[in-house]
Amino acid sequence: MRFTINRDLLLKSLTFVQGVVERRNTLPILANVLLDLKNGKLNIAATDLDIVFYDEISDLKIFQEGSTTTSANVLYDIIRKISPGSDLSFDLVDGKKLSLKTKVSDFNLNCLPAENFPSIENEFKNEKLQIDNKKFLSLLNKTKISMSNDDTRHYLNGVFLHLSEDRSKTFLTGVSTDSHRLSSSSLEINKPLNFTSLIIPRKTVLLLINLLSEIDQKILINSNEDKIEFTLGQIKLVSKVIDGKFPDYKQVVPQKNNKALVVPTKEFVDSIERVTTVSLDRKEGLKMDLNKNSLKLSVNSSNSGEGNEIVNVEYSSDKISVSFNSKYLLDIASQIEDSKIRMMISDASSPVLVEDLSDKDSYYVIMPMKF
Repeated sequence: MRFTINRDLLLKSLTFVQGVVERRNTLPILANVLLDLKNGKLNIAATDLDIVFYDEISDLKIFQEGSTTTSANVLYDIIRKISPGSDLSFDLVDGKKLSLKTKVSDFNLNCLPAENFPSIENEFKNEKLQIDNKKFLSLLNKTKISMSNDDTRHYLNGVFLHLSEDRSKTFLTGVSTDSHRLSSSSLEINKPLNFTSLIIPRKTVLLLINLLSEIDQKILINSNEDKIEFTLGQIKLVSKVIDGKFPDYKQVVPQKNNKALVVPTKEFVDSIERVTTVSLDRKEGLKMDLNKNSLKLSVNSSNSGEGNEIVNVEYSSDKISVSFNSKYLLDIASQIEDSKIRMMISDASSPVLVEDLSDKDSYYVIMPMKF
């Protein structure tokens, strides 16, 4: 196995690999990246047994075909420190060492045989769903903020992807919740012949966001009962889905909240960040006192003091006080596209509906805190 490749091309692929491999692993081969040189291409693969990443690079000079695996992290760390634009020369020596040379550097990396790399079957028979890259990226960004970290309810540790019908249209809808807040975002699609509702794991969601942020191509989605496949050009990402039933989230979405608060997004965020500076503990909560066209934000910390600020808003209902985890509010505000946020409130203890006035296909639900 011997080839020469541009440093920047290989680094881009290895950067994505970092999101898949685990640094601490009971199986050494899972810390390695597979380099398979055949048919005029370099095929790259990495897996943690739940996710498999595939890439292929055809812009390289091949002198001898072959395959091996080497530490993904070590290879990445070396290449990212090499000057951009450099040519990298690889040579597999006696099947045991991978030689990497530049004009000024020389490395010999330990290898494990390619035969040891897990062989993972990926069979998808459903019709592929083609989606605009930026729209799907937006859906994932808007739903990632409410994913849970609670292993006791593993079915909440990801994004629930399913088809929904509204206004005689078909949508691909993503939903996440940690039981304190909920995010939902939808994008209109041509209804596929087969698409099984499934839960994409947190790690896969975050890796997808990285891929979609860097690669400007339409994404193809295919799935079966236990796996989902994403294709972006020459890159494929195959992931197991979470085995579990996502709760009936529509039951917690408020339908009759009648107190409408409209607040400028930037002013709201800036005020929250200023007021909460006095508190290091988000659990103390941000209190919102609503009066006619006036919102008072306040934090009272037993350890460091208190902060208050008044924001001019659009509000014409009864006086009410309600308290929230400030981080949850900031997370939601970070995904709002409009210059204003609308919050539909019922009372101090019931779920609050948060809407983006520029995106009728997304919404958020947040539970108030006791104060």
